[in-house]
Amino acid sequence: MKIVATDRKGQVHEIEGRDGWSVMEMLRDAGLPVAAECGGACACATCHVYVTDGWYEKLPARSDAEVDMLDMALAVEDNSRLSCQITCAEDLDGIKVTIAPE
Repeated sequence: MKIVATDRKGQVHEIEGRDGWSVMEMLRDAGLPVAAECGGACACATCHVYVTDGWYEKLPARSDAEVDMLDMALAVEDNSRLSCQITCAEDLDGIKVTIAPE
């Protein structure tokens, strides 16, 4: 599966996802600027991304823990998600995300 990620400078990167891995892990492993300080435990908001319309609606609803973490993030929008909470799967092939500002 493929992830199309836009970094903070507006550069678009196509990276390969792995089934069952989080989008955060794929962004981090590709060298994109995702701090992921908690390692994917949904205990920080340093992997905050914006999910492009059309893809956002395909994701499961935010958990209470994710909502709580996003409450502490900067520049939260209606399409904000924590990339550690998005699991790579075939139905998300081509998902488009933009890394949120720090």
